[in-house]
Amino acid sequence: MQVDPRGQRFAAALTTVVLALVLITQNAWPLAAQALVFAIAVAAGVRYSPYALVFASLIRPRIGPPAETEDAAPPRFAQGVGLAFALAGLAGFAFGLPWLALTATAFALFAAFLNAAFGFCLGCEMYLLVRRLPLPGRAS
Repeated sequence: MQVDPRGQRFAAALTTVVLALVLITQNAWPLAAQALVFAIAVAAGVRYSPYALVFASLIRPRIGPPAETEDAAPPRFAQGVGLAFALAGLAGFAFGLPWLALTATAFALFAAFLNAAFGFCLGCEMYLLVRRLPLPGRAS
């Protein structure tokens, strides 16, 4: 399955805003909402995440089709990494460990910002590195 990379950057920009809000307000609710967005992207695919649906219905019709598409697997993996950090942040809020909540959120924010601002998907690069690891049973 292929996805529009502009949609991925749009999603990363919205994620950046939400995670910055979490750090500014130190409120777990926006982080919980973002975790849900990540979870939907992982479970259903990045094309069906709430942010992708907003992009597809409101923005893509105005800017037209992409010049190129990309494989959906790396961004889906990246959403899983974001979900892991969001869950760690939520655990920090739930157990009264603000250092964990804010550090996990800051790491996720950094990755989202890299994608939104520079088109560099850190989670996607992690996916590609993991795929290159020599694992038993995998043909080289």
